[in-house]
Amino acid sequence: MSPSTIAAVRGALPTHRYAQEELTATLADLVGLAPEQRPVLERLHGNAGVSHRHLALPLADYRHVTGDFGRANDAWLRVAPDLAAEALTAALADAGLAPQDVDLLVTTTVTGVATPSLDARLMARLPLREDLVRVPLFGLGCVAGAAGLARVHDWLRGRPDGVAVLLAVELCSLTLQRDDPSMPNLVASGLFGDGAAAVVVLGEQAAARSAPSRPRILGSRSRLYPDTGRAMGWDVSARGLRVVLGAEVPDLVRGHVRADVDAALAGHGLSRDDIDWWVAHPGGPRVLDALAEALEIEREELGVTWRSLDRVGNLSSVSVLHVLADTLRDRPPAPGTRGVLLAMGPGFCLETVLLEAPPAAGEAR
Repeated sequence: MSPSTIAAVRGALPTHRYAQEELTATLADLVGLAPEQRPVLERLHGNAGVSHRHLALPLADYRHVTGDFGRANDAWLRVAPDLAAEALTAALADAGLAPQDVDLLVTTTVTGVATPSLDARLMARLPLREDLVRVPLFGLGCVAGAAGLARVHDWLRGRPDGVAVLLAVELCSLTLQRDDPSMPNLVASGLFGDGAAAVVVLGEQAAARSAPSRPRILGSRSRLYPDTGRAMGWDVSARGLRVVLGAEVPDLVRGHVRADVDAALAGHGLSRDDIDWWVAHPGGPRVLDALAEALEIEREELGVTWRSLDRVGNLSSVSVLHVLADTLRDRPPAPGTRGVLLAMGPGFCLETVLLEAPPAAGEAR
């Protein structure tokens, strides 16, 4: 099974950045909370593990778009392509490649609807090839960063000379429901932020020529759990995308993740004892606590994920790619060590991706 190589990972964030306390005060008005209900929102936001978030629009503009699907989606169409182009351009530059070098572009989002799709809109502003293979993904939600990376790897296994990009864009703030004091909407209003990320991945032969010192993808495993469709997702209505967020999600993590990660590793002749670093999606404090318990690891082994949650919130499919970028930049794995990237999402489902840091200079792989 030929590996692929991660040549570059870059994130992009909107310029509108707010402290959690400022967001709480404004969002209490938007979701229509009575004065006696506001302490509930303040408690939820205070316990979200988030200190700042970046939003697609200036905070005052949300009064004009929340609760109207058409207006919110129009805002997504204005902002998402710019943010996507920023992440894609930066990642290709880091990899020493040009847009014309890309053979496959996989795009993923769950917060906006676009036809022509986001990848087609990017082709109108970047010099991507006309014969570019485009694969837009929709509906995978938070798991899509990990799942998209796995599907890129699958494609490159049959094209060792190929250059592929995974591009994720999520503008979660545009899905906020106005005048909806339901618990899922209140929780989401304190947790989710906006952003984009791009990952450039090379096939084995392409990597041998240009990226010998970058981390490799060795394989992946997907898992969908029966009868969990209402644990996470969207209800689609004329008012927009209304979040479905079940209280059972941490229990699903505790009940399933350990066995499925073990099974994924066993397929490579490995166990959790062979894993030195973890790249996890920041689903929220309760989910991260459940994940550490399931994997039987210390909280600080997910420290990069916790810090990402604090700085920017949960960015849905984008988040795990930001955590990957932070890991490679701030805590570079030791040569030859193995890591696992994983995320959960609607379905309810789990995707695990096995990674390996490059060997030290002069050492054989």
